[in-house]
Amino acid sequence: MVLGAHSAHQIPTASGGLTTGPRHKLGTHCRSTAEWAARFAAVFGAGELAYALGLFHDAGKAGRAWQQRLLVVEGTDNRVGLPHKELGARLILPTAGLAALAVLGHHGGLTSPQRLLAVLSEADSVDDDEIAARFYAEVPEAVGVRLRRGLFPQRWPRVADKQGWEMRLRMVFSALVDADHLDTAAHRHGSVGPRVAAAVDMGALAARFEQRRADLLAESATGEIAALREQVYQAAVAAAATGPGLFRLAAPTGLGKTFAQGAFALHHAARWGKARVIVAVPFITITEQNAAVYRTLLDDAEQPVVLEHHSSVRFDSDDDAQDSTDGRWARLASENWDAPFVVTTTVQLFESLFGRKPSQVRKVHRLAGAVVILDEVQALPPRLLLPILSGLRTLVEDFGTTVLLTSATQPEFQALSEWRSSQDREGVQITEIIADPQPLFVRARRVRYEWRLDPQPTWEEIADEIAAQPQALVIVNSVADARDLYQLLADRREDVWHLSTRLCPQHRRLVLDTVTTRLRDGAPTVVVSTQLVEAGVDLSFPVVWRALAPADSLQQAGGRSNRHGECAESGLVVVFDPVDGCSPTDYRRPCDLTVKHFGPDGPPLDDQQALARYYRELYSDLQLDHRPLDQTKWSAGQWVQHNRSNLDFHSVTDGPLLDSNGTTKRDPRKAFRMIEDDTAPVVITESSNNIEPLLADLAAGTIRAGSALRRLQPWIVQLRTNTANRPDVAALLTPVAGDLARWDGVYDWDPATCRGVGLDEGAFDSVF
Repeated sequence: MVLGAHSAHQIPTASGGLTTGPRHKLGTHCRSTAEWAARFAAVFGAGELAYALGLFHDAGKAGRAWQQRLLVVEGTDNRVGLPHKELGARLILPTAGLAALAVLGHHGGLTSPQRLLAVLSEADSVDDDEIAARFYAEVPEAVGVRLRRGLFPQRWPRVADKQGWEMRLRMVFSALVDADHLDTAAHRHGSVGPRVAAAVDMGALAARFEQRRADLLAESATGEIAALREQVYQAAVAAAATGPGLFRLAAPTGLGKTFAQGAFALHHAARWGKARVIVAVPFITITEQNAAVYRTLLDDAEQPVVLEHHSSVRFDSDDDAQDSTDGRWARLASENWDAPFVVTTTVQLFESLFGRKPSQVRKVHRLAGAVVILDEVQALPPRLLLPILSGLRTLVEDFGTTVLLTSATQPEFQALSEWRSSQDREGVQITEIIADPQPLFVRARRVRYEWRLDPQPTWEEIADEIAAQPQALVIVNSVADARDLYQLLADRREDVWHLSTRLCPQHRRLVLDTVTTRLRDGAPTVVVSTQLVEAGVDLSFPVVWRALAPADSLQQAGGRSNRHGECAESGLVVVFDPVDGCSPTDYRRPCDLTVKHFGPDGPPLDDQQALARYYRELYSDLQLDHRPLDQTKWSAGQWVQHNRSNLDFHSVTDGPLLDSNGTTKRDPRKAFRMIEDDTAPVVITESSNNIEPLLADLAAGTIRAGSALRRLQPWIVQLRTNTANRPDVAALLTPVAGDLARWDGVYDWDPATCRGVGLDEGAFDSVF
């Protein structure tokens, strides 16, 4: 009897019908998974280890009970429902050691050494021997692999750097689960082999990028700003010839960092044999904007190049037969970033890097041998900087990754223990693309700052002054403040717009498009926004009012004024501290330090030495490097690093167990979560005729949840979970599927006002 790994599936025929394909043979699947896992892991020298894990990952399926159950469920959508991963982990453990966790977790996710020990203790030696014999009869080469020694790369240290070992196991796990998914998908679709993109000529992409950029610039204005942008661009291209490692680009806002970082990455990839470029940014609005720019510069009519992957992107249909070619490519490539140029969010990047589920982690091996750009790097959450910096260092030192940090307000990461020199190891070496950026910042100054801190103005006073200005942008620190100031201004004039997260992404884009057009036409325009407009949004006002915020936010706000040097004189940024304003609690100390280091009588906000002093004092005050003896005082990052050292992947991703009394509840406050607040997704049905049928299909289970949610993302608003659970709010929500609900309350999407969800703004205060 030939053993099976997966049931026969209905596959499409050339004539458009369906036929029953063959059963997926166990030996064929194990060998193919092993070969592809080895190919993926060879990039970082772990091909032999990944091959062994792939060969054994489904060994438990050789059992008689499992094979009988496979026959029972064939022709249905039911799963076999019997365990199989445990035997493979037990068989490979003597050879692969703790890397057997990858086999144990190839369906449910990485766990911990304690769970692996429990699996060993649960073994039934009689059953194991029988199933193993059946497996070896099907895959005889596995006998020799199990006896092999020296599977681990020689350059991997044996004892030191526990967190480095944790990352190495993640990488091997990623290679295994990606190979497993690809081979299984090929069987289900009747393909000859897994769908894996061919290598791309990065030199040709770099040349295409250069030519199309030159064509765009030929239509652009010249002048001082254009000259400075060219200076930044040429510095980036020149730096690409430097060997792989860690790079930093400090340049003022509006000087073309999007072009410069893309050129660096492509030229560097071409020069040093890197397989892909991955650009990660903190906000979806920037992701969409950057992806559009890079598509213009790189995409080809025959083959897409740029993959945009974040929670709001759509990939056409869930059905291969109905997908457009580009939509199908994007949907498949997004699962494992099998694309030459990826634009994503830092949330997607780091929650994959520190995730544990196969669906999250299968893309992580694509970071090896890649160029990774962290745009607007100052937005990384301080509470998680220790694991983030540790992970980046390991990627650079062990996996051949080049990392570029770009920002107008570069953080002083070298001040933190993960990157600075110590008795145990050298500090990280950073190549500055612009060796001395201060003269560039001085030449690029296009705004002056005016501080209104004492006396503190009221909202009425602020509204009176702004109402008299033809064009102005006001950035505040909470949705509640945005609502109040918007209403005061709307009472004084007509041409006022509101931007915040109480608008769904689709309507935020509508407002931004309207405002962009009005600014271009010189029409009177006032925008009241939360911080979401602050970075990467290409708006330019003569005057920006900014509620007191950390130094990096104030400088980013300055990038929304006189952005292209269009004002006859300098743009103006008014920093004000409203007497009754709301701010996130974690703003208090950074705001105090901002006033101390810059303030009314201090140096300019773009003073690089002052900015470095600000960051060093901020990190010291936050005690990021100080781990108290009392664990209850540890930060989230300290907990994550502690659990990484113990190879406790489950606790890294979901938080440690709340107690040791048998509960399965975990503490999410101690987990790696880029977004700290728990939120509930609420879908807005106004202004779209296509949403209700989609919601009906989702509720009925006739469409896959992942596909439906991707299509719904442009219409989703996030509410705080505790707010969504309030009785008065819950009465306005209709459950759809999972934690998704339909909003049945007031929603204002009138283009003239567009205020979004009508709800007590406490629901949004910390959600920008």
